[in-house]
Amino acid sequence: MVSQTLTEGLENYRIGPKIRALRAAKGLGLAQLGDHTGLSAGMLSKLERGQVFPTLPTLLRIALVFGVGLDHFFAEGATRPVLEVVRAADRLRLPNKPQGVPAFFFESLDFPVPDRKLEAYLAEFPASAQPSEPHAHHGVELIYVIRGALGLQIHGGEERLETGDSIYFDAGFDHSYRAAGPEGCEVMVVVRDAPGD
Repeated sequence: MVSQTLTEGLENYRIGPKIRALRAAKGLGLAQLGDHTGLSAGMLSKLERGQVFPTLPTLLRIALVFGVGLDHFFAEGATRPVLEVVRAADRLRLPNKPQGVPAFFFESLDFPVPDRKLEAYLAEFPASAQPSEPHAHHGVELIYVIRGALGLQIHGGEERLETGDSIYFDAGFDHSYRAAGPEGCEVMVVVRDAPGD
């Protein structure tokens, strides 16, 4: 009997879906693959659905049919979808600057994701805090106000965003933020680098 820990570890490799993808690419039915491997269609179906895990000799027989090495089933690649859950208890709340009075506090919503295509943050702006220092960076930002009101200083003026409002802007221009109401505000910020950056 495979332990729960080992089962979870093996499931991460998605061996069954990789077998199914190889079979589909060759246009083989389960019975046809069974003829080549000596395995029953029922057993192959269980392997593809992840109900059972193949032994290495069994996996090698399947690999030989498709002309791939065993590493095909254990390498992380495009066949493994990106999925990361970030629990609230696992996030760290950090000030925007290590010294002095912070303009806001933020938490990364996607820190464990490798090679992120965007970055998402939960930010809290205390009512009494000064505006953040003006800054610019490559790409774009999307801000959604969860609670309170936010003032975004950009292009020589200020955009005031109320609860439920959002704004998308080119982050290559100097911009800064501040709470625009007496109760402070909480926002979600999504940052995306420009293509090629």
